[in-house]
This record gives sequence, C-alpha cells and structure tokens, in this order.
Amino acid sequence: MGHDMNVTLTLYNTQTRAKEIFTPLHKDHVGLYVCGPTVYDTAHIGNARPVVVFDVLFRLLSYLYPKVIYVRNITDVDDKIIQASRKNEEAIDHLTHRMTQRYHQDMAALNALPPTIEPRATLHIPHMIQVIEKLIKTGHAYVAEGHVLFAVDSYTGYGALSQRPLDDMIAGARVEIAPYKKQPHDFVLWKPAQKDDVGWESPWGFGRPGWHIECSAMSVEYLGQPFDIHGGGIDLVFPHHENERAQSLCSCEGKELARYWVHNGHLIVNGEKMSKSLGNFFTVHDKLKEMPGEVIRLVLLSTHYRQPLDWTDRAVMQARNTLDRFYQALRDFDPHNVPNAADITYDAALLEALCDDLNTPEALAVLHRCVADINRVDEPAKKQQLQQALVHNAQLLGILQQSAQEWFTWRPAGNVHTESLSDVAIQQLIDARNAARAQRDFVAADHFRDQLQAAGILLEDTAQGTQWRRG
Repeated sequence: MGHDMNVTLTLYNTQTRAKEIFTPLHKDHVGLYVCGPTVYDTAHIGNARPVVVFDVLFRLLSYLYPKVIYVRNITDVDDKIIQASRKNEEAIDHLTHRMTQRYHQDMAALNALPPTIEPRATLHIPHMIQVIEKLIKTGHAYVAEGHVLFAVDSYTGYGALSQRPLDDMIAGARVEIAPYKKQPHDFVLWKPAQKDDVGWESPWGFGRPGWHIECSAMSVEYLGQPFDIHGGGIDLVFPHHENERAQSLCSCEGKELARYWVHNGHLIVNGEKMSKSLGNFFTVHDKLKEMPGEVIRLVLLSTHYRQPLDWTDRAVMQARNTLDRFYQALRDFDPHNVPNAADITYDAALLEALCDDLNTPEALAVLHRCVADINRVDEPAKKQQLQQALVHNAQLLGILQQSAQEWFTWRPAGNVHTESLSDVAIQQLIDARNAARAQRDFVAADHFRDQLQAAGILLEDTAQGTQWRRG
C-alpha cells in the first residue's frame, strides 16, 4: 500500500541499545529477515512469539511502504534434525517436510501471514560455500582437519552486537573446545560429515554448513547487503546473530549485514523457564486443541514484545475474555454488507502506538475504546460503521478477522461434550426452548436449557434473540 503519513516508526535497535527512527535504505521498500524454525520437531509456544511479533511488524510495514520483502528461512539441515531422524527412524527429508508442514499449519492458525520468501537451507549450499571461500581468501577463516572456522580474532568489531566481553560470551555459550581450533571462540563455518550422513561436496571435502553461515547466505541472497531489519528472539543475539554479523561483514568489504537488529524477549511459563523437565513445555499444536489460535496470538501481543512474557492460565483467561468482549460487540455485524473498506483509515492512536516500537498493549487499549463506543450506540447505521472500523483496525494486529458466529461456536478438537451436538441440533433445542417459553411451559423450557448446558452450550437471551456459544 504505502502511505505518507505524519507517523514516524521507531524501533529499538539492539546494536545501539536505543530506540531509533526507522528509515529504510530505499525510500519505497523494506527488507526484513527473521530467523525461522529448525524443523526437527513441533514448534513450542516460545517459537511462536517472534512469529506473531514480526507478523505485526510486517503488517505495519506493508501499510507504511509500497513494497516489503519479508524473508524467513527454514533450517532443514542441522545436528538436531539428524538426531531426530535417527531416533524416529525416519528419512531426513520426510521429517523436515512433515515438520515444515506442521509449522505452516500451526502458524496459520495464529493468523500469521506467510513470509514473502521462505528459503530452505539445503537449497542454498552453493551460496554458503561462496561466502566461506571469500572469508578464507580475506584471512578471516582457516581450514583445519576438514573443518572451516571463522577466526574471531581477525575481526576487532566482534561482540559489538551483544556488547559483552569475549570471556563472558565464551563462558555463557558453552563454546565447543576442539583441538583443531586456533582459539576456543572460533566458530564452525563448515564441518566434515560421514558419507552416509547428510552432506555436500565442497572444496574442503564432503560435509555440511554450520548454522550461522546459513542465515548469512540466505538473507543476503534475497535482500542484498546491507538490508533493513534483522529480527529474532533475544536468545539468538549471541552467538547466532553475533556470528552472522561478523562473517557477513568480513565477507563483504566491511559492509554491515543489517541496519536495525530487533529482538523479542523471552517467553516463560508461570514465572519459570520453559523446559520438558519442569513439565511446563507446551507446543502450539497442543495448545490449539485447547483454545482458538487467536487466544494464543492475543496472549503473545498483550505484553510489549521486548519484555519477558509470562504464559499463565490467567493470561489465557484474560485473552479469552477480551476476545469474547470484542466479538460480542460484533454479534450483529455483517462483514459482507459494508461500505468500501478502502475508505476506512486506521485509527491515529492505534497507528501511533504501533509506530512507537510496536506498542501492542497500547494498540489493544485503543481497540477496547472502540468496543466501548460500539456498546454505547443504538443507531444501526452508526453502529455498523463503528463495527467496520473495529474490524479494519484489528487487522493490523491480526485479530477479529472471523465472524462472531465462528468465534462463539469454536469447539476444541476431540472434546467429548461438544462433539455430541451439531450446530443444527443446538439451534433446534433453542427453538424448542423458545417455543416452550412462549407457551409459558417453563418446566419444558428449563429441560431444553439443561440439555444444552450438559453439552457445554451457554445461552444468552438478548434483544436480537437467543444467542449461544460453546463453553
């Protein structure tokens, strides 16, 4: 779309530790790269946070600029993938294909738009080899025992992104000590592989790339160097992004890799780090059986993206209640019977909130005010207009894009109660109850209501008639 407006987008840049005004390299188009999943297993709720955060940034940038290229990679070659394929006794390409499909389904359920380009590491090996060759030629990398390593001491700017002394970084990152390394902090660009393992021929023998080099090669291939924004979770700042930045800069005449580094905070569960041993480890796939994807999305947006986010039952409950309230205000809204959406502009306060380093809690407060306005209006045409504006504004946050009917009739997969009654059967019981009430046969009416309640159906008598939802 692209709109010249008086709002200024600011983003917190990890490299400068400051909120900065965002100005793209090219006036009319923006390049955004976000580290995607390593497809060896199902995405957990922590993996979903950057997806949702950068989806909101993508939506906002697409409104502000005519052209946005959003690249999010798939890491489909990695030690974890090799281990998982052995454990499952499943071919690697079968495993990565299956997990990539599941990732796509789960993220779509969170209303995340697909990226513009989704490169897979295995299809970009020649690009990686090229970058490594340049690093060897310029003296920033060396070959040792079939490995190629980046010589950290060859680049004085190393550590500028994480801003930590080298010793701290090494201690914190469990750096692999290996006899072939000149320095313990040198990191792998290429490693040898067994012939029966996944690997490719290279000038240094049969092997496979290190993790960091994959993102350097893929981001630059599609966005050039430098590009505008590099995103990811805060846990990637060191060593992944630090190493990516160092190798890209050294392979490209000292040009920075990205101009703005944007990172979302950690996700914790009930105040503790998520881990399988604590039993607080949840996948998006599991959670989607218990709640609509929109609830997960709202939990992830209700805390500012740079703050740690605590996933609790209370947070989930609050998100559900908020969405109930929002959709309740859209009960009688007919999205098909509306004026041209192109005439509707975004609420200035909403844009201002999102342009202030993606302040989603403030943007949600704006939507709450819109809902309060709708609830105060009786005049149908005016109400329809406000409802239209609410749905339009919520689109920037990726919520309220289904009908109220769909929201209130959502049912969890495999729930015993709700499987037993179809929508038609529910409506028939409601009609029977209403007929009984009209004849003042309250015993029969209560009987029908109890039947519905036993099936987990909640009724609400309103001016528009009886409305129902699955509890």
